Amino acid sequence: MNSDLLYSENPKMPRNRPFTFIFIIILNIAGLAAIRLDQQSFQIIGLVVWLGTVTWLLIWYMKIKSTKVSVTNNDILVERGLLRKNRKELALDKVRTVEVDQDFISRIFGVGKIKVFTAGDLAEIEVTGLPDPNRIRELVKQNQHRSEKP
Repeated sequence: MNSDLLYSENPKMPRNRPFTFIFIIILNIAGLAAIRLDQQSFQIIGLVVWLGTVTWLLIWYMKIKSTKVSVTNNDILVERGLLRKNRKELALDKVRTVEVDQDFISRIFGVGKIKVFTAGDLAEIEVTGLPDPNRIRELVKQNQHRSEKP
């Protein structure tokens, strides 16, 4: 059996939530500007805001980098975690449905949420912010049809 890697991506940070990302950057710049003011109370507030936004961005970045989705000819693999890894693997022949959810902003930025269903009513895999989510759905469908042919 050939298990070539067809897709491997992490969710994308600014494209996933662009308005939140812009808001954090604006708060970061405002915090830096307040640090340069003469009044000590504004400097302290600016420092707290700046440190808060930097921490927020670092935590968000670590969450994004700790999730990875891979699609091969045989299966879908989702890896989560930095120190403690959680890996979930689904065989493509067991996949019943791949649902892609994109709102208007997500479609503009080319990201979306995928949900992979097997026999049950609940999604086995659900990942938000993946680039080109329709590609995952198409890859799964193509490889399912290949495995059905004799």
